[in-house]
Amino acid sequence: MIGRRMPARARAAYNSEMNAARTTADAEARWRHLERAHIISQPWPWPHTRNHIAMFALAIAQRDRREAFGQIIRIIVAAPGSALGRYPEGNTGRATIPLTQPQPVPEDLAALLAD
Repeated sequence: MIGRRMPARARAAYNSEMNAARTTADAEARWRHLERAHIISQPWPWPHTRNHIAMFALAIAQRDRREAFGQIIRIIVAAPGSALGRYPEGNTGRATIPLTQPQPVPEDLAALLAD
């Protein structure tokens, strides 16, 4: 959302998920944290784009070409989609999920984003 700052609670949750993704040794846990950070970040252009950049870096580190290519596309569309309010709510941001497919938002994140 252009000109609207991420609320403090959402920013703290986003930063917590991004930090957990960076520090955990388990690859699947890293993806889960990035997916949760993605859901939180969707309404805000820069955090949303930053999240896809982190997903791209993880895909490269894992030598996952399909995921890396999918993240390149998502990096390109993340900021404009967020700025225009056109993003699939709840989508985890992974290349295994269609780019425009909404998904259920986990209850804890739905409550956080409703504030």
